[in-house]
Amino acid sequence: MRGCLQNGLDPAIIPVAMSLAPLAALIQHFGHAAFRPGQKEVVEAALAGSDVLAVMPTGFGKSIGYQLPAMLLPGVTLVVSPLVALMKDQVDELTRKGIAAAAIHSLMSSADRDAAFAAARAGRLRLLYVSPERFASRRFSERLGELTIARFAVDEAHCVSEWGHDFRPDYRHLAEAAARCKRADGSSGRPPILAFTATATPEVRQDIVALLGLQNPALFVAGFDRPNLFFDVRRVSGELEKRALLPELVAGRRALVYAATRKSAERAAATLRAAGEEAFAYHAGLDEKERHRVQNAFAEGSARIVCATNAFGMGIDRPDIDAVVHFEIPGSLEAYYQEIGRGGRDGRAATTTLFWNYVDVRTREFFIEKEDEEAELWRHRAPLDPEQRESKRELDRKKLRRMIAYADSTGCLRAALLHYFGDPGAPARCGNCGNCARRRPLDAEEILFLRKILSGVARAGERFGKRKITAMLVGDRESLPLSLQALSTTGLLAGEEPKKIGRWIDAAAGAGLLQVSDDVYRTLSLTRRGRDVMAGRSAHAELTLPEPARPRIGRVKKTRISPAAPAEAGPRGTEADHALLAALKLWRRREASERAIPAYVVLHDRTLAAIAALRPASLEALAEVPGIGPAKLAAYGKELLALVAR
Repeated sequence: MRGCLQNGLDPAIIPVAMSLAPLAALIQHFGHAAFRPGQKEVVEAALAGSDVLAVMPTGFGKSIGYQLPAMLLPGVTLVVSPLVALMKDQVDELTRKGIAAAAIHSLMSSADRDAAFAAARAGRLRLLYVSPERFASRRFSERLGELTIARFAVDEAHCVSEWGHDFRPDYRHLAEAAARCKRADGSSGRPPILAFTATATPEVRQDIVALLGLQNPALFVAGFDRPNLFFDVRRVSGELEKRALLPELVAGRRALVYAATRKSAERAAATLRAAGEEAFAYHAGLDEKERHRVQNAFAEGSARIVCATNAFGMGIDRPDIDAVVHFEIPGSLEAYYQEIGRGGRDGRAATTTLFWNYVDVRTREFFIEKEDEEAELWRHRAPLDPEQRESKRELDRKKLRRMIAYADSTGCLRAALLHYFGDPGAPARCGNCGNCARRRPLDAEEILFLRKILSGVARAGERFGKRKITAMLVGDRESLPLSLQALSTTGLLAGEEPKKIGRWIDAAAGAGLLQVSDDVYRTLSLTRRGRDVMAGRSAHAELTLPEPARPRIGRVKKTRISPAAPAEAGPRGTEADHALLAALKLWRRREASERAIPAYVVLHDRTLAAIAALRPASLEALAEVPGIGPAKLAAYGKELLALVAR
């Protein structure tokens, strides 16, 4: 398993027969013919009696790590799980498999809770699921000693850390609770603790080990990469553009659409229904019967598209989801990665798209500043005290800033995510995300523009951030320190829009030509490649350039348009051939469908318009069309020429 460390686990103490027993149990009880990558090692560590911390992406089958040992060990395995919906799903699924399991949580009657506990005490259960707030109950804590515990499993273990995307104070009681438990094997001390999470940065992992009191744990960190997922961020002008794009992204596909609020989930579902798609909303405002109806319909396959708020969407799971769309920006990269991880669990290609408009940040900021934005979602947990609440607010602000930086990035999106989670196998450029797909070679005029920007950074001594460099390049001397007012590059790009320069700086950083410091000053410096481009030693550069500004979609003035008017303009004012452009768009739609990628990733509208206007007759001529690089030429060149010829 890539990135796997096993500390304190002596293979000699694992019985030889154990390698056969887990597989036989996997086949018998769970119906799987083989372990997924990494599962067997986690199971063996759990059976050997080691504390375990397993960080495995959504879809890797983390639950086998504690469910399978529970079938092979004496006593009951206690599982702490934060969501009632998830507990119910797992208990129902285990029961269908003939595995004795039950749950205890606050939505149950006292009699039902007592019955579940009595079954565990009598040895009639293999797994007992418990919500974290139970450990704040003195009565429950006192009764823990009545159980013989095989393993103490903590699901969604990131909740113990304030850096985790769902900090739950109740999780802080778990180390003390585990210490009160009696081991089923009769040994002294607490039972082994097994901690599982899908999203944990290195700092969160350290917190989990310390706060749960893990002793010399076997640590498993899976590679976070999901190669079958196409990551994309679509800049949108507002709500209307989201509604225009959404049906295109989910048409004919099994999809999850995540929304920040109930109203937004309802609007997304209504938009899809208006476009002829059968879509359902799923959020806290629905009554329990309706939520169960939607969830069961999606699980059974009769409901193809669900538009859900993020927390309640955790209860929705299918292996064949091939599109995940975020209608608004999530609050953290951890939450985002967990949600997009529900796509493509069957290994087939799936697309994940984030609609990005800075206005949506206000919703997240509102949630952070509310006294308790999740009070409705987590009605049964202990409230945060004022000091904890303010600490959580500050951490949430930091996580939101990281999420914004990802959405604004022009670098490889996959690399950004993998670096964030400390995955050592992160590529510099994956070739399977929206930013990589939009990266293209610069022409001579663009190279000159880029060199002026890089020269500005160099002349400024590589001691300033984007705002000062931009002001210096446009010649805004009033906002500059004396050291920047009289440089040879001051005013070098006078007349250019500061926003354009700022976005080119971001693009240069995303392409590895500029480096940005990690401190609050965000100082710019040139990389070796950046110096080569600036000095002319390299005449080649590829950037993910800023997307052209889109007009806001809304009411437009009615004008009479001639039927013969061209649909779009080609380069330098040439008119695109209307029939050819329509044929090119039809070809692109089919190509995108076959490759399971968004249409614009095949070729942009402006590239199709240029082809329809210039009508290239050879591969050499096609290569001159803006947006047709060597890879596009090799992949699509012959087909495009055939279309033009027809």
